[in-house]
Amino acid sequence: MMRNVRLRGWIEAIAASLSGLLFLLTLVWPDWIESAFGVDPDQHSGALEWVVVAVALCATVVFSLLARTEYRRARQRAAGPVTG
Repeated sequence: MMRNVRLRGWIEAIAASLSGLLFLLTLVWPDWIESAFGVDPDQHSGALEWVVVAVALCATVVFSLLARTEYRRARQRAAGPVTG
């Protein structure tokens, strides 16, 4: 069945994984943005971190649903045409 999954499905699954990782990273370690880039765009208010958490969560849900649709289509293609 995995051979029947289109490239789009793989990209969506990878995007869901990466956005989920970003969600968890920001939730567990909110100051990673300041550490990684050396800037503090919200002057330690935490507003940017919550925006990143919210956007990453939404992206994870959307990409997961899109990837799920692709995997279901691949499963239907693998099962063959329904006659009846």
